[in-house]
Amino acid sequence: MVLNTTASKIDGVIVVYLSGDILFGDESASLRILVKDLLDKSRQIVFDLGNVTHLDSGSVGTLVAVHLSARKVGGDIKFANLRNHTREVLQITKLVRIFEIFERAEDAAASFKAAATAI
Repeated sequence: MVLNTTASKIDGVIVVYLSGDILFGDESASLRILVKDLLDKSRQIVFDLGNVTHLDSGSVGTLVAVHLSARKVGGDIKFANLRNHTREVLQITKLVRIFEIFERAEDAAASFKAAATAI
């Protein structure tokens, strides 16, 4: 299944809804390009992974790479709505300790505002 993305904004935060398989190759490359373009518009991005059906090991590396790309420019990518397979992969790789993960995209978006007011 091909990776599809749609984006919307919640309180100025870009939420990217991903669906399908995230595989190393074309899908990973398109995700990197998408994040690069989005970081020109906002430093606050949420990936809603609720409709991601499969991650391979290469795509896990891509998630790390885009997360680091955002951090390099003073931004952040947070994750939301993980299905069992995706959550299991991120637990096995211990990325649940690195990524901020939320149940809902709205909660992840709201966390950017909460972090800004806590400073």
